[in-house]
Amino acid sequence: MGSDKRALLGFSIAMKLEEAIISGEIEAGTHLDEASIAEKFDVSRTPVREALQLLAARSLATRLPYRGTVVANISRDRINELFEAMGEIEALCGRFAAERMRIDERAELAQLHDQMGELAAAGDLLAYEAANTRFHQLIYIGAHNAEFQDMADSMRLKLAPFRSRQLVDRQRVGRSHDEHTQIVEAVLHRDGSAAERALRRHLLSAAQAMLSHWHCSNYSAMTKP
Repeated sequence: MGSDKRALLGFSIAMKLEEAIISGEIEAGTHLDEASIAEKFDVSRTPVREALQLLAARSLATRLPYRGTVVANISRDRINELFEAMGEIEALCGRFAAERMRIDERAELAQLHDQMGELAAAGDLLAYEAANTRFHQLIYIGAHNAEFQDMADSMRLKLAPFRSRQLVDRQRVGRSHDEHTQIVEAVLHRDGSAAERALRRHLLSAAQAMLSHWHCSNYSAMTKP
């Protein structure tokens, strides 16, 4: 099996484990045994190792001496901390992007925002989620600071499981697009302070939506017969 195919398989396994962890199906402290997972998905251990590495990178699992990889404790406080840190990093990126973006970068951001409006209106949640990732990446890139971009990319990797799950319905997607409108307007007007505030509010809103969805998912998992 080629390296690209192994990586894709590892990613697929990681996404399935991720869903089970966030929903509460796999509880905190559970040992993620390579052999058992490989048998369950009918694969070799290599893609399983890649999947576990990805879960660790996203702070959903922890590697412990003599215990291997175990599921991390995902609490409301932990989710709040992640979104709070991401909010501050994105706010800084937004301020610098508003001040430093080139004309073509601003045009690309505005065009993508318009496309996302169409996706939101159509209720295409999966396409909106993919476009949302690109939207925020354009902000990071537009800051023209490699260190900020690296920090933002690293934090976004950890938050990816939670950010995707806050875009779970058309109502939330509609609010997200309205929040993006404020960000885009600030960037186009080169208003760094307004962009900073808009991004911080946007991440706070995303955190509240995620925590609401996470609570419902975990309650449902705990009350299953």
